[in-house]
Amino acid sequence: MQQVSLTEERAGHGVTGRPVVFLPADDSAADHRRLTAKELARRIARLTSSEFLGNHSEHAPDERPLYFVPDATLDTARAERLRIAGPRDLFGGVVRFPFMATKAISHGLVSPEAARVEGWQPAFTDAVREATLNGFTAFSIADAKAATALLLASGPVRLKAPAADGGVGQSVIADVRELDQALAAADEADLSTHGLVVEEDLADVTTFSVGEVRIGESVAAYCGTQRTTLANDRSIAYGGSRLFVVRGGFAELAGTRLAPLALQAASLAHLYDAAADAHLPGLIASRRNYDVAAGTDGRGMLRVGVLEQSWRLGGASGAEIAALEAFEADPGLVAVDACCIEVYGHHPRIPEEAIVYFEGSDPEVGPLTKYALIEARYHAL
Repeated sequence: MQQVSLTEERAGHGVTGRPVVFLPADDSAADHRRLTAKELARRIARLTSSEFLGNHSEHAPDERPLYFVPDATLDTARAERLRIAGPRDLFGGVVRFPFMATKAISHGLVSPEAARVEGWQPAFTDAVREATLNGFTAFSIADAKAATALLLASGPVRLKAPAADGGVGQSVIADVRELDQALAAADEADLSTHGLVVEEDLADVTTFSVGEVRIGESVAAYCGTQRTTLANDRSIAYGGSRLFVVRGGFAELAGTRLAPLALQAASLAHLYDAAADAHLPGLIASRRNYDVAAGTDGRGMLRVGVLEQSWRLGGASGAEIAALEAFEADPGLVAVDACCIEVYGHHPRIPEEAIVYFEGSDPEVGPLTKYALIEARYHAL
């Protein structure tokens, strides 16, 4: 088992040619997500043979060009203050309006007269309609009710808080009575700012992770599946991802022998990604991850669609970085099977060759270990 060093390293300059800094959304937090993100930033510095400076503070600016690893999607104004001008300046993403970093962008409005937020891009939602599930985004209670009524005709409906992750802030309703109960506590002002996703609910779901990552000159793309596990309180939690990663981008991934359903998921994610570049002004992204669901709808038909985007460090980033490390170490590699695993509880069994990037007791979730592993390596024939 490899334990990543917790000392600050100074390894010279490499691919990025710039010191790497971690940019936490909330520097006062000490949870596993922030500590994991910082450790992954350290690994990025090691991968690029760059100096790792630790946490970045905008109150003590560094005049040198820096490479940023934020744990949240940045807005354009902050990115400009940090002199982030393109995908080579960070591992993550930049959007012009906050809603663009959430699930809210995946669906259109229920009508031309529906409420909307500043910066809403109907051209984008039109462009991704064939890549997503049936659904709407609502910015008022009236619009949420109208959208739900349309979808209930085909089966159960899932309501989602756009900014929540890990399945938090979601509920499934089967009729108007349950909708009224779900919306009874809704705050109209909050809804007008953040919105509500109203989407067809699927059964027997497989969730694919599809993405493309770029660090310096290194580019990799992948398709894989997520797994769940039991948290310390016995609730269902994210348990990691297993990815097939290729050297190169989405085009190289499309040329591999993925299983038919995985290939469809990758194709839809690529369509969604291309639409984002075309129709979301100000978008910058070096980490492009998409959750794609495949399952049966209320009529028993197979449905496949992109659920959401992640233009920031995410649950699969440990595996993404491990794959890039493998490609850097062996120029003959064309693909790898990489996984990242999250295990709750004390003293878990960890494979000897695993790279541990978090091991500790989180104030909220308790003891947790996270590690990455390269399970198979593929060379060119």
